[in-house]
Amino acid sequence: MLYAIISEDVENSLALRMSVRDKHLARLQQLNDQGRLVVAGPCPAIDDDNPGEAGFTGSLLVLEFDSLEAAQSWADDDPYIAAGVYKSVTVKPFKQVF
Repeated sequence: MLYAIISEDVENSLALRMSVRDKHLARLQQLNDQGRLVVAGPCPAIDDDNPGEAGFTGSLLVLEFDSLEAAQSWADDDPYIAAGVYKSVTVKPFKQVF
């Protein structure tokens, strides 16, 4: 089943994000290689694909897992959590219609 992982950043998270971005992306690449990644990306803090120093306010991921528990466990192990990037993370089932 698909699961949406919706994360909200702490204020001024850009430096924290950049410090562990490679580790964060490597985990996503692994799921992509397995065909389990539907969409993944950050939410710019301003209305621009490249927000520069404005940074990001959070992230949206839609990924495939066997269960909600597996999705939550994967989300809990995100390097952005360990680095203090995220102030909240919500994981919930997602039904893709289009």
